[in-house]
Amino acid sequence: QVQLVESGGGSVQPGGSLRLSCAASGSIFSVNVMGWYRQAPGKERELVATITRGGSTNYADSVKGRFTISRHNFITFVILQMNSLRPEDTAVYYCNAVGDSENYWGQGTQVTVSS
Repeated sequence: QVQLVESGGGSVQPGGSLRLSCAASGSIFSVNVMGWYRQAPGKERELVATITRGGSTNYADSVKGRFTISRHNFITFVILQMNSLRPEDTAVYYCNAVGDSENYWGQGTQVTVSS
């Protein structure tokens, strides 16, 4: 099994930056893709960014050019650098890991962007 722990959430003003971290442990050798999703109150969970073991990245159109996902220690530690934050980025952000036949989720970390 894979355990995911997120950190780095908080409250910032529009235009500010935050960095989210996700640490994976357990059966990490089965993980093929890791990424970040977010969910605002009353909304469905949506994709933010993903990264593969080979380093290929994918971003939602709404964050492209503002957010950057990166991997460290192979794929056991993933960072989401968020710049130029907007109020609509406010949500609970969840780390996600996809294995051969499994899907894992972290507990989530709150990101709030407001004046």
